[in-house]
Amino acid sequence: MKVSVIDLFCGAGGLTHGLIQAGLTVSAGIDIATECRFAYEFNNNATFVDKDVKLLTKEELLNLYGNVEFRVLAGCAPCQPFSTYTTSMDKTKDVKWPLIYEFSRLIKEVSPEIITMENVPGVVKHQVYRDFYDSLLEQQYHIWAGTVDCAQYGIPQKRERHVLLASKLGDISFVEPNNEKVTVRDAIGKLPYLMDGQVCSKDPLHRASKLSKINKQRIKYSVPGGTWRDWPNVLVADCHKKVSGKGYASVYGRMEWDKPSPTITTLCYGFGNGRFGHPEQDRGLSLREAALLQTFPINYRFTESDNKISMKAVGKMIGNAVPVLLGKAIGDTIMNHLKNY
Repeated sequence: MKVSVIDLFCGAGGLTHGLIQAGLTVSAGIDIATECRFAYEFNNNATFVDKDVKLLTKEELLNLYGNVEFRVLAGCAPCQPFSTYTTSMDKTKDVKWPLIYEFSRLIKEVSPEIITMENVPGVVKHQVYRDFYDSLLEQQYHIWAGTVDCAQYGIPQKRERHVLLASKLGDISFVEPNNEKVTVRDAIGKLPYLMDGQVCSKDPLHRASKLSKINKQRIKYSVPGGTWRDWPNVLVADCHKKVSGKGYASVYGRMEWDKPSPTITTLCYGFGNGRFGHPEQDRGLSLREAALLQTFPINYRFTESDNKISMKAVGKMIGNAVPVLLGKAIGDTIMNHLKNY
């Protein structure tokens, strides 16, 4: 079968890499995040197109697909407008809000045989999603949509995502979970010891943020799975002493070795940004550890130069990515579907 995939909002290539692992050919990824070009192209042997999806044309997409029998269009639009973390914010002027409508426009113009989209579960509550779904029905796509528990697919994270698959060939359904339970220990337990602010000599991505003096004291009192309530009162932050802050128990928390990690975010390298403390060592997650928890291979590179690794920039690439093994599960679903029809 001649199959070609185009990955909209491709970022550093988490979804693309998973689709490739499943046996699909990805022709191109499209994104305005130019800093992702090296990671995307170096690790995936696919073209990175630096272009705003709003400016993409039918002709450009068809040219990227080439002469193939089956075209797959993947679109994982930025999830921030639909995230529970931002429900209290005014998003009416968020430039990311209309991107799903642009995805829908491209589907109408190109009419790919198979479509997949991935986002936070909360996306289904919004009109833009309902409009997207109804548009697919009008175009006579067969649709499967549901919430996927990533931990059931070998991903060492407590992470739920909404996945939609649509096909013009016939009924499609998401591949059954393998229920392979992978823990934090399985994913990162064999990496070299690291202190806060240190960079591993053998792997420049295995680097941890420097902790402030007070956070060094706080993490020493932190226990795996515990909270800031385990600290001496003198170390408790003022915000946690307020009524409004007492519910944020996972901030400044340590992960647990024999459980999945929390959802990896763009700020996962910061001890104070969630339960991102190392289970044992007195530091936050390293960038390599975060990438492994997102199921990127150990040799996945995010920057061209080992001397220009920014915690903020690479953390954003890792946190924004689709976990590679979720991408593979989506790819396995598509491959199975194509073989059936």
